[in-house]
This record gives sequence, structure tokens and C-alpha cells, in this order.
Amino acid sequence: MDKATTLTVQTPRALVTGAAGFIGSHLCERLLAEGWRVDGIDSYTSHYARALKQLNLSELRDHPNFQLHVRDLVGAPLDEVVSDVQVVYHLAARPGVRDSWDAFDDYAHSNILGTKQVLDACALHGTRYVYASSSSVYGNSPLLPAVEQLALRPISPYGVTKVMAEVMAGSYADAYGIEVVGLRYFTVYGPRQRPDMALARFIDAAASGEPIRVYGDGRQQRDFTHVGDIVSGTLAAARYGKSGETYNLASSSPLPLLEVLTVLEEVVGEQLEMEFVEPQVGDVRDTWGDVSKAAQHFGYVPNVSLRDGLREQVEAAEARRSFLSDSSVTSARGGGA
Repeated sequence: MDKATTLTVQTPRALVTGAAGFIGSHLCERLLAEGWRVDGIDSYTSHYARALKQLNLSELRDHPNFQLHVRDLVGAPLDEVVSDVQVVYHLAARPGVRDSWDAFDDYAHSNILGTKQVLDACALHGTRYVYASSSSVYGNSPLLPAVEQLALRPISPYGVTKVMAEVMAGSYADAYGIEVVGLRYFTVYGPRQRPDMALARFIDAAASGEPIRVYGDGRQQRDFTHVGDIVSGTLAAARYGKSGETYNLASSSPLPLLEVLTVLEEVVGEQLEMEFVEPQVGDVRDTWGDVSKAAQHFGYVPNVSLRDGLREQVEAAEARRSFLSDSSVTSARGGGA
């Protein structure tokens, strides 16, 4: 009996890399709620405050079926963890487009070398491998909405590392016969969003009465996808996705950034002051993912509206600020959309 079959006939166990991160912590919580035992790996990288990542784990830390391993994937002993799990969810990565021009060694370390370490362990034990890629692999796609069979044309070093991670997954599947499923996430938002990401910065700026910095003219489209929909799609792909395939996970309802900011104004109940600055090198003009393949293969349907998702993120951000008000944690202010 192979490991994919055992997903439905024994008490399941999963490994989530990047478990203390934005998406990873939500995924771990959902797995635990569905009766899984979960091993998490996170190295607490320093590109945003460790205290925020520890706060992400507040619902997980004392759960009897969760164990966190604090380690860097590169050079870390993974065999003893991977040998006992039915599926590995590889979400750990150095995220963000703009920093990848100057910190490429770190991106290569996390996104390429770290990925290889996980694939080596999965190949040794024949473990199903589900991994997070990014809409950044499409670059400025000549066709929108972007479909999975398009040629990949990343326009940033970050996008290049995600293409490399996809190529490696395919190579390991061919060479070792392991099951691999790739997921291209589109502009994920929601509670616990990284502080350098656009909506998190916009919400923090609105709360403090500061101007919102918008890169470009604000007419660029973004396919904002709620983290709850991303987690649902990831779990469905692990169960029913076809090995060797890559899937878009998006809302498939893109909006110009200025319209998104109008919705945010309505949610926070006040007018936002905007400061327009030059576009940043490596930023994709528009993102819009076709999700028909994911819908067909494993029933993916995004359910969270932007208004509801933004309201949830604003409320969560207020709660986090209150909790951290006596600490020295400061949110990163770089980035944009």
C-alpha cells in the first residue's frame, strides 16, 4: 500500500514547512481541525519580526497533535520527520519580489537549496509532495487570465527561484517516481498576512493615520485570494490533485488596486490618503489566474469575497496591534502593489 492510499485509511500525519508563516500557520490549524497529526518546520528567518511568527503559532503551540521543529531546511536532518508522514506541504520560502534583486543568495538558499533538501527526503521515503509556487512565475503574461500551460516568464529573481523549484519537483517525480503537486498562489491576503505585503501595510497605515504608499498608478490589477480559500485548495489538491500537475489557486476576480482601496475605505470607515510613487522593478503589472483546472480536478471554488476578507484582516490586525502594544515589535513598511 503506497503512502497516497494511506491518507484515507490510517490516522494521517503531515509535515508543513514554513509552519510559523502566514499561510503555513493557517494550514496547520486546518489540518489539526481535520484530525491530522502535524509536524511543522520553521527557521524563524529574520525578514520580519520573530514575535509575529510566534504569535501565528498561538493556536498551535499547545496542541497535543502538533510539534514544531525549529531548523533551517538546508543541512537539516529531515529523514526522521519525513519517514513517518503521508504528505509534505512545502511552503517554506523567502518571499517577496523587490528584495530578491539584492538578497539573491538568501533566496537561492531558501527557495532552491531548501527545496532540494525536502525533495531528497521525499524521494528517499516515497512521500507525496505538495508545494507552493507563485503567480510570479508568469511574469507579465501575454494572456489573461493566466492558464497553467503558458510559458513561464518571470521578471524577478524571486520568480526565477519559484520556476526552479517547479522544475526540480518535476525532475524528482521523473527520476524517483514520487507524487508531486504544484500550486501557484495568487496574491494571498487575510489574517496574519506578512507585514511587508500591500494590504497589511495599507491597513497599518490607515490605523496610524499615515499616507498609503501606492507603487505606480493604482490601476494595476491584483487577483487577491483569501488565505482560507488557499488552504482549502491546498488540502483538496493534496487529496485529489494529479501527480505531476501544477494548479493556479486564485480568486479569479481581479480588481484594479484603486478599487481595492475603495473597498478598504468602506471597511475601515474613513477616507484613505494615498501617496503615488514610481513602480518598482520586478513588479508584475496585472495578476489574474484561471482556476478552471483546479475546479475540474479537485473542486476548487473560492468562496470569500474581498469585502468579507478585508474586514476579517482589519479586525485581526487590530487584535494583533493590541496584543503587541507593549512590545517592541515594529512592522516592516517596505513593499507595495
